[in-house]
Amino acid sequence: MQGVLFALVPIFAWGSVGLVANKFGGDANQQTLGMALGAFIFSLIVFLFRMPTLTWQIFLIGFIGGLLWVIGQFGQFKSMKYMGVSVASPLSSGSQLVIGGLLGVFAFHEWTKQIQFILGFIAMAVLVVGFYFSAKRDSENAVVEEGRSYTKGLTALTYSTLGYVSYVILFNNLAVLWFNVHFDTLTIILPMSVGMIFGALVMGRFKIKMEKYVYLNMIDGVMFGVGNIFMLMAASAVGDAIAFSFSQLGVIISTIGGILFLGEKKTKKELVYVGIGIVLFVTGAILLAIVKSKG
Repeated sequence: MQGVLFALVPIFAWGSVGLVANKFGGDANQQTLGMALGAFIFSLIVFLFRMPTLTWQIFLIGFIGGLLWVIGQFGQFKSMKYMGVSVASPLSSGSQLVIGGLLGVFAFHEWTKQIQFILGFIAMAVLVVGFYFSAKRDSENAVVEEGRSYTKGLTALTYSTLGYVSYVILFNNLAVLWFNVHFDTLTIILPMSVGMIFGALVMGRFKIKMEKYVYLNMIDGVMFGVGNIFMLMAASAVGDAIAFSFSQLGVIISTIGGILFLGEKKTKKELVYVGIGIVLFVTGAILLAIVKSKG
C-alpha cells in the first residue's frame, strides 16, 4: 500500500508541470531555464544530505543526460504553446512510449518472449489510436484559438520526443552497455541539473530574459525532482512495472487540467475524443508495463 501511495506522487508532480508552467507564463526558453534552476536547487539539497560518491564518469553521463532532457522539455513547452496542454501532453507521452519501446525491442532486445511481442505491439497500436483521438478536432465546429498551429506543434513534438527518448536510453541502456557506469537516481540528478541549466542557456542562445517567469517556473523544477525521488521509492517498494504504469497516469492530470484550469476550449465532440484518447492511452501504457514485468 505504501508503495502505491509513493507512486501517486509522480502522477501529480509530473502531470502538473505543464499546467503550472503555462499558468505562470513566459516563453519556452524562460520556462525551461526556470525548471532547470529549480531542479538544480532541489538536487543540490539532496546531494548535501546524502553526499553520494560522484565520479567524473557519472558527472559526464548526467551532464549529457541533462542536455538531452532540455531538448525534450523545451520542445514540449513549445508544443504546448502551439497545440495546448490538453493535446500536446498525451501526444508527447504516448510518442515517447512507442518510439522508446520500439528502440528497446529492436536495438536492445528487451523483449524475448512471444507474449511480450503480442502484448507489446497491441499496446503500441492502442497508443497510436489514442494519439489520433487526443489530437482529433471537430471539423464542423472546431474553435480556432489565437497562436495555435498544429503543424508547428507537431514539429516541436518531434524533436522533443527524440530528446526525451535519447535521455531515457542513455540512462537506462547506454550508460551501462557502453560506459559501464552504474548509478542511482539520487546520485545522477545533480550533474544532470547542471547539464539542464547549460542546455537551457544554449537553447536560448544565452539571451534569455531573466524576468519573473524564470523564477516562478523554478517551482516546476522542484516538482520534477520530487517526482523523481518518489518514483524511485515506488519502484523499490512495488517494482518498476507498477511504478512505470502509475507514472503514465499523469497525462490525465495535464489533459483534464488544460481544459478545466487553463481554459483550453473544446467542443462537445472534442471532449468525447479527448476522453477516448485518455482511456486508450492509459490502457496502452499499462499493457506496456505488463510487458516489461514479464521480461
